Amino acid sequence: MSLKQTELHEDGLPGKESTLDPKPEWQPRYPGSGRLTDKVAIITGGDSGIGRATAALFAREGADVAIVYLKETEDADKTAKIIEEEGRTALTIEGDLGDPEFCKQVVDKVIDKFGKIDILVNNAGEQHPDKDITEITDKQLRRTFQTNIFAMFYLTQAARKHLKKGAAIINCTSVTMYKGSPPLLDYSATKGAITAFTRSLSENLISDGIRVNAVAPGPIWTPLNPSGGATDEMLETFGENTPIGRPGQPNEVAPSFLFLACEDSSYMSGQVLHPNGGDIVGS
Repeated sequence: MSLKQTELHEDGLPGKESTLDPKPEWQPRYPGSGRLTDKVAIITGGDSGIGRATAALFAREGADVAIVYLKETEDADKTAKIIEEEGRTALTIEGDLGDPEFCKQVVDKVIDKFGKIDILVNNAGEQHPDKDITEITDKQLRRTFQTNIFAMFYLTQAARKHLKKGAAIINCTSVTMYKGSPPLLDYSATKGAITAFTRSLSENLISDGIRVNAVAPGPIWTPLNPSGGATDEMLETFGENTPIGRPGQPNEVAPSFLFLACEDSSYMSGQVLHPNGGDIVGS
């Protein structure tokens, strides 16, 4: 997949899925089996990429879905339509998850609309490649941590009082947490923090019957990378260095989120799943 950053770059992340060529594959691959019947899920970064694929799959399995996104309204509206075509209710909420007050508003809107929260998927994130650590500005460093890990704290804090026994939290970490990534120093550091957050939050909440797990995708074809989250060199061979030899698609990651959200994983908490193209990493 040879795609130059200059061909698709936008002024800022996360980028539009509607502009990508080839288009990411978000479509669920199988009929639903009712594993999330009448559940209510919040999915951050739900407008595109892994978030869209997860929203589509959750809806097919019977969940109503609130998708939280930064600014890509066209993509968010498309995802809402996908949810509704599965016969479920969608709620779109635009704003910056790095703002704790906005996170409180997200939870308030979901409770007003649906009356409960069963599943929280902390998926939203951003990345900025830099060849040298001295190129990372203070503004970028703070922003990456604010979006990738602070937002998870803020939204989980806001949702906590509404999460009852049987609820599930699934956080999106990354293969870069395990393998490292020379041009993604700050991003990889946040993903390490997310993994530690997942394990610690699991220990904190398990006695209340709330399970916390994570998914660590490898290179997945989403708007994040060609819109500025990857260098030209990274895009030239994107995903080709995995044992499978290609980038993954969002609908190859979404089933991991579904498994951790439903009762199929009732004996799992504090764990990480690795849809990463075959790389063997520590768990």
